Amino acid sequence: MSPLNISLADLIARLDEELPEADPLARISEAHLRAQTLSDLGDQLMDHYVGKAKQNGASWTEIGDAIGVSKQAAQQRHTPAPFERFTNLNRHSIVRAQEAARTYKHDFIGSEHILLGLLDETRGLAYELLLAKTESEARVRDAIEEAMPPAGKKAQRGHIAFRQDGKDAIEQALRASADLGHDWVGTEHSLLGLLRVEESPAARVLRNLGFTEAELREKVRNETAERGATRHEQ
Repeated sequence: MSPLNISLADLIARLDEELPEADPLARISEAHLRAQTLSDLGDQLMDHYVGKAKQNGASWTEIGDAIGVSKQAAQQRHTPAPFERFTNLNRHSIVRAQEAARTYKHDFIGSEHILLGLLDETRGLAYELLLAKTESEARVRDAIEEAMPPAGKKAQRGHIAFRQDGKDAIEQALRASADLGHDWVGTEHSLLGLLRVEESPAARVLRNLGFTEAELREKVRNETAERGATRHEQ
C-alpha cells in the first residue's frame, strides 16, 4: 500500500507558516478545525469507494468485511444519502460549508454556509457563474459575510446538523438536477437550489447580486450542454 503524500510535519509546518503570530491556544483551535476537515474528507473518500463497490455488485456483508465492521454497521454508516449523486467537487463544497460553520462557531449549517462553500470550491461551475455575474469574488464573499449570523462562543465538535433552509437547499439541488434531465448533482445545481429556497439568507444574497432563477437555470443548461460528460468527472 502506498502511503499518503502528506505527513504530520507538513501539516504542522503549514499551520505555523500561516499563523506565525498566533499563540498556542489559537493554534490548538485552528488545528482542531483542520483535523475535523480531514475527518470529513476521509468520510467522503470512504463513501465514494463504498458507492463504487455497490455499483459493482458488492454486498453490505462484503463491504463490512473490507472495513472490518459488521454488515449492519457498514450499512448504517455508508448508506447513500442525499449526496449520492453529488459530484466530487460538490461534495467538497459541502465539506467547505461544514468548515465555514465551524470557523464561525455555529452549531448549524445554513444556506449561507453552503453558498460560501460553493465560492470556496474554485474548480466548480458555480464559482464560474458567481464570478461571471458579479465580476468580483470579494463582492460575493462580502455579501455572504454580511448575511452570516454573529459568531458563536465555542467551536463545534463532531457532527454539525443542517438548518432547515440548508436541508431545503440540498433537496432543491436534487430537484434542479432532475428538472434539467441530469444524472449528477454539481455545484451549479446547488447554486440553483439555494436560489429556489426563496426566504433563505443565501437566496437573498443571490437576488441582491442580480441572480434570477430563470436566467441562472438557462445559464446552467447551456454551460452543462457545452461541457457534456465532463461534469460527471467533477
